[in-house]
Amino acid sequence: MGWIRLDKLLAQSGERSRTEAARLVRAGCVTVDGQPARDPARKLDADTAAVLLNGQPVLDEPYRYLMFHKPAGVLTAARDRKAKTVMDLLPEALRRRDVLPVGRLDKDTTGLLLLTNDGELAHRLLAPQRHVWKEYRVVADGPLGREDVEAFETGLELSDFTAKPAKLTVLESTEDRSVSVVCLSEGKFHQVKRMFAARGREVLTLHRQAFGSLVLDVEEGAYRPLTLQEIAALRAAAQG
Repeated sequence: MGWIRLDKLLAQSGERSRTEAARLVRAGCVTVDGQPARDPARKLDADTAAVLLNGQPVLDEPYRYLMFHKPAGVLTAARDRKAKTVMDLLPEALRRRDVLPVGRLDKDTTGLLLLTNDGELAHRLLAPQRHVWKEYRVVADGPLGREDVEAFETGLELSDFTAKPAKLTVLESTEDRSVSVVCLSEGKFHQVKRMFAARGREVLTLHRQAFGSLVLDVEEGAYRPLTLQEIAALRAAAQG
């Protein structure tokens, strides 16, 4: 890669703008070869310099791994002629790297979406035999009880397949509304909504709050790169 300005090195991954990179440098968040670096215009040899941002290595690796907080009303798709997609909310630099969603969330579903251009890892994470758990917060239109919990644990019979056993935890339950958390290792089309429908309940809001070891911690519409530890944990889960 050769010699390059520090702010350009930090920005070229697409995970932050050049302006944001310069701000991080001036704020003392960046070190080069173990020493604080506060000049965004500083030139360095990208092939040999050890650059850390908030203690994490800054590497121009071919793969990108992002946690994204999907808003409602946005499609989980690479592109669509009529509707806004999650890709429209990402910088052009990341779209050029072919970063794509791992699995999908319905248009009205919010929450954690993993995006990457590591196709092999994405395939493994979605494979049912890997048992990578997803956790959802569900608001439904009526009460839930012990029989519903047991039905989820047994595995619900749907019209075209039997859902694998899932864990349902009821947080609140009244005559006209319930709040629960459901954990499952599958992700078929409309699966959570269909599982609740099988118990006579309509899902009013659906929010994914965890994917494997990842727990959502960014604001709606925002994203962040995964840490090296988070990437390692996902790779370990994908081997299971």
